[in-house]
Amino acid sequence: MTTPAAGRDTEPHESFATAQVQAGYTPGVPQNTAVTPIYQSNGYEFPSLAHARDVFALRQMGNVYSRNANPTQAVFEKRVAALEGGRAAVAVSSGQAAAAAAILALASAGHHIVAARQLYGGTVDLLSDSLGTLGIEVTYVDQDDPDAWRRAVRPETRAFFAETITNPLATVLDIRAVADLAHEAGVPLVVDNTVASPYLVRPGEHGADIVIHSATKYIGGHGVALGGIVVDIGSFDFGADPEKWPQFTTPYDRFGDLVLWDRFADEGLALIVYIKTRFIHDFGTTLPAWSSFQFLQGLETLDMRMQRHSESALAVARFLNAHPEVERVWHPGLSSSPWHGLAQRYLPRGASSVFSFDLATTGDPVRDDERVTAVIDGLRLIHLVANIGDARSMVNHPASMTHYHLTADQLRAAQISPRTIRLSIGLEDPTDLIADLAHALAALEG
Repeated sequence: MTTPAAGRDTEPHESFATAQVQAGYTPGVPQNTAVTPIYQSNGYEFPSLAHARDVFALRQMGNVYSRNANPTQAVFEKRVAALEGGRAAVAVSSGQAAAAAAILALASAGHHIVAARQLYGGTVDLLSDSLGTLGIEVTYVDQDDPDAWRRAVRPETRAFFAETITNPLATVLDIRAVADLAHEAGVPLVVDNTVASPYLVRPGEHGADIVIHSATKYIGGHGVALGGIVVDIGSFDFGADPEKWPQFTTPYDRFGDLVLWDRFADEGLALIVYIKTRFIHDFGTTLPAWSSFQFLQGLETLDMRMQRHSESALAVARFLNAHPEVERVWHPGLSSSPWHGLAQRYLPRGASSVFSFDLATTGDPVRDDERVTAVIDGLRLIHLVANIGDARSMVNHPASMTHYHLTADQLRAAQISPRTIRLSIGLEDPTDLIADLAHALAALEG
C-alpha cells in the first residue's frame, strides 16, 4: 500500500511506515506565527554535508542539536540581551547553572574569584564547595568596602562577583564603584541581577561586564519553570591581555586553529560561544524549548509586574518598620536604610520586593526562635516557600532554609540573624498582605 506524502508532493512516500514518520512536514518552511512558537525538536536537518561541516566547525552559525541551542531559546536569549543592553546571551537550565557557567568560562584550576560576602546562600555553596573542588579559590569581602575588594586581588584573580540587590537583606551594590575596581584589577565584574531584573536596573550601564539571572524568578514571574541566563554586555576586552585569557585568544582545542576572540569579538559572541560549546555541550545544562516559551510569556509583562511588586513591597516595609515587634527592616526604599542613597541612584523605578525584617529579641535564643516560628506559621496569605519572584507572596527563614549551609561566622558576616525573616512580595493587594502580617505579629504582642 502506498500513501501520498501530504505537503511533500515532490517526495512521495512509498509506505505507511515512512509516511507516519515524515508526511506533512517540510523542514525550514516558515509558518508566519505572530507569537514565538515552541520548536520542540531534538535535532535539525542540514541542507547539505558542506553546510553541516561549516556549522560544526563554527565557520557558520546554525542549529545543531537542542542540547546546545534551540530556536525558541534563541529568541529568549536575544530578548533578554536587548533588555539588559548586552551584545548576546546564553540561556541555561537554572540560575545556579548560569552562575556556574559564567565563572567557569573565566576561571579554572589555580584561579581566584573575589566575591561579595552578602551573596545568596546557594551561590556561596557553589563558589566555596563545588568550584572549590575544581581548584578555584574564592575570597569573600564586604561589598560596601572598596579597600576590601582591592586588597583581595591576586595575580590569578579572574573575576569579581556580586548581586545588584542581595538576597535576603536587599542591600544595594555600588555597581560603578565595584566595576571600576574590577577593571583596575584587569578582570570583569559579573553581576547577578535576579532580584532587580533589567527593568529596575541595567548593570551594564554602570560598568558591569557580565550579567546573570535566575529566570526562574522575576523574568518568568509565574513560578512554573526553572531557567537561567548569562548576558555578555560586550564591554570587557579579553584581547587586551591575551596571556590572561587563553581560552579566548589562543586556538580553541575543539575547533582546530579557530581563535574565539578573532572569530567572534566583533559580534560580541566569544564568551557566549565558549559557554555553549564547552559547558552546555559537556554538562547538558540545557534550557528546554517549553521553558523558553514560558519565560518569553513572562517577559511580556515584566515592567508592569515589577512596578506592582516594588510599590507593594515598600508599603509592607513601611508597615513593618513601624511595628513594635520588629527590630529592623532591611529595605533600601526606606529613608533609614544605609543603602537608600544607592537605591535612589541605581533603582529610580523602584526598589526590591525581596527584603527581610528582624523580629525584636527577647534576649532568650529559644524564645526568639519560638517567636519566629509563631509569625511564619501564623501567616495565611503569605506562603512558606523557598522561591522568590513569584506572583504569590512568600516567606522564608534564611538561617534554617536558603542559607542553612552557611557557618555561624558566615551568617554573622552576612548580617543574617536567627530572627531574620525574608519576604518576597507578590502581586496581591498590599492591604491584604499587611493585614496578614499584622495578624501573625499580633500573637507576639504582650
